[in-house]
Amino acid sequence: MEGWSCLVTGGGGFLGQRIIRLLVEEKDLQEIRVLDKVFRPEVREEFSKFQSKIKLTLLEGDILDEQCLKGACQGISAVIHTVSIIDVRDAVPRETIMNVNVKGTQLLLEACVQANVPVFIHTSSIEVAGPNSYREIIQDGHEEEHHESAWSSPYPYSKKLAEKAVLGANGWALKNGGALYTCALRPMYIYGEGSPFLSAYMHRALKNNGILTNHCRFSRVNPVYVGNVAWAHILALRALRDPKKVPNIQGQFYYISDDTPHQSYDDLNYTLSKEWGFCLDSRMSLPISLQYWLAFLLEIVSFLLSPIYKYNPSFNRHLLTLSNSVFTFSYKKAQRDLGYKPLYTWEEAKQKTKEWIGFLVKQYKETLKTKIH
Repeated sequence: MEGWSCLVTGGGGFLGQRIIRLLVEEKDLQEIRVLDKVFRPEVREEFSKFQSKIKLTLLEGDILDEQCLKGACQGISAVIHTVSIIDVRDAVPRETIMNVNVKGTQLLLEACVQANVPVFIHTSSIEVAGPNSYREIIQDGHEEEHHESAWSSPYPYSKKLAEKAVLGANGWALKNGGALYTCALRPMYIYGEGSPFLSAYMHRALKNNGILTNHCRFSRVNPVYVGNVAWAHILALRALRDPKKVPNIQGQFYYISDDTPHQSYDDLNYTLSKEWGFCLDSRMSLPISLQYWLAFLLEIVSFLLSPIYKYNPSFNRHLLTLSNSVFTFSYKKAQRDLGYKPLYTWEEAKQKTKEWIGFLVKQYKETLKTKIH
């Protein structure tokens, strides 16, 4: 196969960086373009290590800038689109989320058509499927079942619309007469080294004497390691570039999980951090039903105050449902169609994440010492 090139949007982020680490090893790949709003110094340093292997171009730009997208897509063979604002606490303005997650995706699809890019892989989210109620139980769900989020909250709603746009674009005619082939990956909650959510959670616990909040004890989920999600993107890329496989892959979505044990979010956090002295909060909590109605009241207060004051409740019904549902999915379809098999075992993923958390603890203690002196 002749030389080809790939654009990764959001490549400076948690998942994007891991995709690029794997992408540099792909056969006959001549150039990787990485588009992000800004690249942190440590990210630039990591990417500079790949320059001896492949041409790697960093592009700082906005996903809503049509000219930027046009230039980024020029001469590209495939796009992996990971850019997204993730917000489950409704802290980011709705318009901002809708613009980046939906309009940005639509603009990128249009740029692909103009630049004759035939392959488009979209990082979707499990939240496209729900959960819609903490009372509903979904275990080992799969793609043939119809699961769709009913939430109007900006994050799940925007991701649902973005995925529909991507899958709806499959088969679009390109300017050169070719066709655009698309697919979407729906990863479970992603954990691993560099996770911004896990980092923030651990820092809150460190400030609370190592006590982990225990707000998700009723959930049962199957989180997925970031390295395995990145690997699924590489396999989807290979499949959409393979004329023999593309008929079965195009226009499809896939749940991406791995062999991480099914457990609550709280149990996962504790398992990954207990070695460093963390413990779960043992205090009793209000029944979920009562918390749900309390969240509803707080949302009403937030709405009533909105004309004069921006009040953002610490939790809402969507977050409460997300954090306390039985909601697990199988990766069998990805295994069948993409040849997906987790690249990292649970033990490997657990060890790597634990070591990283240990680094965070050490870093926090050193910062405290500096402040004291």
